Order: sequence, then C-alpha cells, then structure tokens
Amino acid sequence: MASNRTINSETISEITTKEKKLTGADGPVSGGPTAQAQKHANQPVTSEVVSDIAKGEKHVTGHAGPVQGGPAALAQSIASAKTNPIPEHTGKLDSHTISAITSAEKELTGQPQPAKGGPTAAAQSHAGEPINSKTLHDIAEGEKRVAEGGGGAPVKGGPTATAQSELSKSRS
Repeated sequence: MASNRTINSETISEITTKEKKLTGADGPVSGGPTAQAQKHANQPVTSEVVSDIAKGEKHVTGHAGPVQGGPAALAQSIASAKTNPIPEHTGKLDSHTISAITSAEKELTGQPQPAKGGPTAAAQSHAGEPINSKTLHDIAEGEKRVAEGGGGAPVKGGPTATAQSELSKSRS
C-alpha cells in the first residue's frame, strides 16, 4: 500500500495496476479510477477523493459498489489509515495497551466486561506509567484472580502477555 496518504505517483501506479486487473485492458480507461485519481494528484486522500475513485471504478465495472481489493478499496484503506493511525509502541500503559489488555481479559473470561480486581483494573491503576516489573506483576496478579476461578496462572496470549508484548515492541 502507498506509504504516505496523498495521491502521489506510487498511489496512482497502484490504482492503475488494480484497474488493469479489473478491466483486462493494457492501460487505464478514460473516466476510470486512474483518471479520477489523477485529478487529485498530490492531494491528501479525503472522502471526496475516495468517492471519485469509486465512481471511476463503477464506470469501468458497472457494479454499484466497490470491488474487494480494487482501486476504491485501496483509496479507502489509505484514507482510513489517515484517520486511524497505527498507534506508536510507547512501552507505557496507554489507552491502546489497556484496550488490548481488556480484549485479552474478555477473551480469557468470556465476559463482556472486565472483572473487578482483574488485569484491566490493575493496568488502569498504572495508566500512563512505564511497563515494568511492578506493573507486569500487578497485571499478572489480576489475571490470576480471573483465570479459572482465581487459582489460575497467567496464560499464553493473555493480559500479562499482551503487556509484555507491548513492552517488547517499544524496544524494537
């Protein structure tokens, strides 16, 4: 996928490649997705740009909606990445990491909400702090409380492992 979030030559090239796969033609079609993208050269990928590329795709396919993996899907993916950036790995118990711990806890317990005194509660009590042996210990203790009726141990892929993974990613 295009590395930056503008309609640049790389993005237009990717759209052209996808368009050629859709049409079977040797090059872009007049009024197609490539032509629509070229109208927005060097502009940020906005909803208007995505809409224009989708109209170009509809022009060449005759389909009402975008084709999976097609030019409009590429543009939408670029626009989505712009509005939902990949979080940085900070090595701290930030909202992204606590959310991941919560998801791991829900998967572990099968419950829709985190448990009182569980790993999410432990992580929240250290919100904004660096992930270290103390925070990992508290999360592990919370995980033990909710794992198999309170007598369990931290599990592979569980909340403690999630926090350890975040710490590891921040160091790489």
